[in-house]
Amino acid sequence: MEYYLSVTLKTEVFMKLKLYSLFALLTSLLLLSCKTASKLYEKGRYDEAVELAAKKLQKDPNDPKLLDVLQNAYRYAVEDHESRIRNYASSNNDLKWEWTYNEYADLQRLYEAVRKSPGVFDVMKPVDYSSYMITYREKAGETRYQRGLDLMTSGNKQDFRRAYREFQVALGFIPGDIGIRQKMDEAYSYAVVNVVVLPIEERNSYQFSSYNNRYRRFDDNILRYLQNSNSNEFVKFYSSFEARNRNIRPDQVVEVRFSSMNIGRSNDDHDTRTVSKDVVVKETVYRPDSIVKEYAKVFAKITTTKRVLRSEGFMQILVRDETGQRIWSENYNGQHFWSTEFATYTGDSRALSETDKQLLNRNRDYPPNEDDIIRCVVDELQSKAECGIKDYFNRY
Repeated sequence: MEYYLSVTLKTEVFMKLKLYSLFALLTSLLLLSCKTASKLYEKGRYDEAVELAAKKLQKDPNDPKLLDVLQNAYRYAVEDHESRIRNYASSNNDLKWEWTYNEYADLQRLYEAVRKSPGVFDVMKPVDYSSYMITYREKAGETRYQRGLDLMTSGNKQDFRRAYREFQVALGFIPGDIGIRQKMDEAYSYAVVNVVVLPIEERNSYQFSSYNNRYRRFDDNILRYLQNSNSNEFVKFYSSFEARNRNIRPDQVVEVRFSSMNIGRSNDDHDTRTVSKDVVVKETVYRPDSIVKEYAKVFAKITTTKRVLRSEGFMQILVRDETGQRIWSENYNGQHFWSTEFATYTGDSRALSETDKQLLNRNRDYPPNEDDIIRCVVDELQSKAECGIKDYFNRY
């Protein structure tokens, strides 16, 4: 019986301690929440203070300290936004409607934050600014639309791009407006630079008749790379066939000219050295524990051959405008390097070290064939051409 009472008392004490700890933790969290909202309020970050306090009050709408922070922060936030709205009203800047809309959007966000806590909402009675947002959203969209129309009158691509951006923003304010969408598409059609990558067969550049099959897909590969990796929305790449088929007038053309392809000849560089070693040439045995050795120096001459093959190709990239005027060019070269090393010797093999023997036993490598060399050079040239053309048109 005494043991049962002892266990019961211990259990009750443990439960009380546990409940006390839980209560202390909840109190600390509540105080921390209030303190955080209070700090934001004290720093003048009224919008953030309102949103944080309103969120915490959803769980405990009767917290008087947090409610006081919310009311004061909301009042000052509204005063700040309305003050800026009054200043914008007297401004001559045509973006004032957009700025005003953004202020009302911030005010409406505060309204929505408070509305999520019904008990607090009834006490606060925040203002619903949704009708103001509608009014100024339309004014902001109309202003952006008019700015776009004004830019389109200049007739140059840079202004058409700016007009396109204005119509994009206008459409964000007035989604689904067909008139804005049509003008945006029109501005884009004038803003974009249509670039045709000419095939080698259509150029008057130097041709390598024996390499034509190897270069046949060079243009296709470059065009595919430019189309797939293009990060400039105002530049479009086409082949000659695509441009003709779609009746696209090119603004610029890209020409790739192979100026030379030099397949090198192997060149040998010889290095000769003499090695020597003292070796036993005679042994005289007088008795098992008495052996007399006679030494003599032997020699060998090792000739090391380093065989090198260097090949390279040169290419020029030209970009011309619609009049044929050159507006950009760049020269690239691609290289292929191959080398091997082997050795021969004359003389006494006993003079050779283990390292010498390894070098002499090394298998001779043979240079790659011409196809492999050209492929490596062309691959390097293609990579450089792709990056160079892409970087140039990314500056638009």
